[in-house]
Amino acid sequence: MNVIVVGLGRMGSGLAKKLDRQGYSVTAIDQDPEKFDALGSDFTGEKIVGVGFDRGVLEKARVDRASAVIACTASDEANIVVAHVARSTYRVPRVIARLYDIEKAETYRRLGIQTISTTDWGIRRACELLTYHELDTVTEIGSGDVQLVRADVPSLLEGHPVRDLTVVGEIQVTAVSRNNETFVPTLGTLFEHGDVIYAAVVSSSAAKFSYMLGDNR
Repeated sequence: MNVIVVGLGRMGSGLAKKLDRQGYSVTAIDQDPEKFDALGSDFTGEKIVGVGFDRGVLEKARVDRASAVIACTASDEANIVVAHVARSTYRVPRVIARLYDIEKAETYRRLGIQTISTTDWGIRRACELLTYHELDTVTEIGSGDVQLVRADVPSLLEGHPVRDLTVVGEIQVTAVSRNNETFVPTLGTLFEHGDVIYAAVVSSSAAKFSYMLGDNR
């Protein structure tokens, strides 16, 4: 998969490095040559100095063969121009633009441009933390016989595998949030300090789930 990352601030450089480590073919673009230092010496992708919405620069990055373009400069306007050119002119299948102004996001989604916003994420995460309880029902599924429950991993389960918090037909850990990333675990995934888990729990087993988390009340 060929990915072009435009803008090498903290987000762009971090994303380019991570994708490169995961085996993607990454091309990084920034108009400031010094920004490439953030990629480190082990970055194996291509580096191009230039303005990300310049067609000559994009063509040098082989945008016509790109699977995705991610525009994450410090300018909403520049990101949208990059995304629009990639989408409308070069028909890149996946185009993502970083936006600070979250009110514009829906407009660009209608144009087929996906958006991400650290501002939006921060607002949602702050609200989530303010309303968070140690054991919190996120939603009830169907008639309420099954609940999606969110909980902090207690210290007594740190280092234990997911299977230790699994009861077939009653309790199933469906996702784990760790270091601002969420993933689907396997039964062998080990819980770590600071993990937040999401589990599908049969309503009649809610007390059992609470007990397994160390709530012996």
